[in-house]
Amino acid sequence: MKKARQSALCEGLSEGSPLEDLRRCAEQGDARAQTNLGRMYANGRGVPEDKAEAVRWYRLGAEQGYAIAQTTLGLMYSLGDGVPQDYVEAARWLRLAAEQGDPRAQYFLGFMYDNGDGVPEDAAEAVRWWRLAAEQGDAIAQSGLGIMYRSGRGVPEDDAEAVRWFRLAAEQGYALPQYFLGNMYDNGDGVPRDNVLAYMWWNLAAAQGNEDAQGNKDIAEQQMTREHIAEAQRLSREWIEAHPPGN
Repeated sequence: MKKARQSALCEGLSEGSPLEDLRRCAEQGDARAQTNLGRMYANGRGVPEDKAEAVRWYRLGAEQGYAIAQTTLGLMYSLGDGVPQDYVEAARWLRLAAEQGDPRAQYFLGFMYDNGDGVPEDAAEAVRWWRLAAEQGDAIAQSGLGIMYRSGRGVPEDDAEAVRWFRLAAEQGYALPQYFLGNMYDNGDGVPRDNVLAYMWWNLAAAQGNEDAQGNKDIAEQQMTREHIAEAQRLSREWIEAHPPGN
């Protein structure tokens, strides 16, 4: 009975649970508790910040096959955060999590293949992992996949497919794909040329601090009628109203 109560306690734990409960479950081998405890040490929440201690707990969770811990440990090796920087070790942990379907690990493993960090540079392999993450809704992977289709790296060049992936990421509110989507509309690449929609997407990206989008928007204003600018601004407002933060 006591063991069953302890198991139930550990199943309900989160990073916000009492430290003594997290530590008890972590010491008993609960991978999720180990990962949450590692996160607390990494961020200095409820305990002194200690990256080496964070790595120790993440490793314990990762060695049990817990994908979140594997991904985080891989990123710490990639950054040299609490451990010596080691891209090969980073790729090893990220692959273990990516093969379990973790979209964040899939994105970062694709990034490593795109750059040749810890693995041979391989654009097609980068595309493969980004596609897996993108199909799960990961906006950064969607944007990366759009870039690959736009440039023809790892896949045949396909502007319409680039637009599709940029749009999926842009609709999630990310500034970079919004900027890219504005460019596609401005040039008529993969979509009919439309300076109003180009301005709208640049406007949304610029509002988040994207300087390239702001520059393109400023140039566009010199070439558009006041009516078209007003229409683009109206579309921007409607988009923002339909996509409130956090939704």
